[in-house]
Amino acid sequence: MPKFAANLSFLYQDIPFLDRIAQAARDGFGAVEYVSPYEFDSGAIAQALKSAGIEQALFNLPAGDWAGGERGIGCLPGRVEEFRQGVSTAIAYARALGCTTLNCLAGLAPSGSDPATLDRTLIDNLDFAAPRLADAGINLVIEPINRRDMPSFHLATTDHAERIMSQVKSDNLKIQYDFYHMQIMQGDLVPTFKRLQDRIGHVQVADNPGRNEPGTGEINYNYIFAALDQLGYTGWVGCEYKPSAGTSEGLGWMKPYIEER
Repeated sequence: MPKFAANLSFLYQDIPFLDRIAQAARDGFGAVEYVSPYEFDSGAIAQALKSAGIEQALFNLPAGDWAGGERGIGCLPGRVEEFRQGVSTAIAYARALGCTTLNCLAGLAPSGSDPATLDRTLIDNLDFAAPRLADAGINLVIEPINRRDMPSFHLATTDHAERIMSQVKSDNLKIQYDFYHMQIMQGDLVPTFKRLQDRIGHVQVADNPGRNEPGTGEINYNYIFAALDQLGYTGWVGCEYKPSAGTSEGLGWMKPYIEER
């Protein structure tokens, strides 16, 4: 059965961040994930996780000025030193929180930029990050994100992710496979997952259109969750969606899986 992680950057938005951890545990989630822990004391988050009896599944490497519209700095040539400092910060937080997977957001392509230069910068940054995370016992993933929600996001398909990975000199790099993003960009969800399974390090879900909870749109998540079980995926399934009518109130889709587990 799938193991579900609550994405606290999307879910439980009506309560304070640290309180979301306990609420996620009460609602049956086994782990949490989110965009960024860096605005909070790592000890406070660790204590909240311990008190709730819940795991930390994933968070991102420092992604630049999120409030100002940035969505990662991995491909930005002028931000390499900032990226490298962020790797050290992320490792320290991951160790404190017991988190074994970190996501590198490639970022938005600046207007007029050369795609090949952005690729080279991203590859060099991943070459820097991947072995250092491996030494710390932490997996690194990169996430293709759809260009309808983020029109200039540099990394938008699994094909592009594969090309980047083929040039990184480390085995400690995989794909974060978000079924919502990939439904928009390329479809063929389960066959693509099956082909790439050995190169996928984390999974996220939301339905389409609307990016709401599973069961509200066109993606057949009953089929997808059954396929993940059949294919032997044992990692976390991050629930990164916009609740259509309250987080706890909208978890009916998850209840059968929790009860079976």
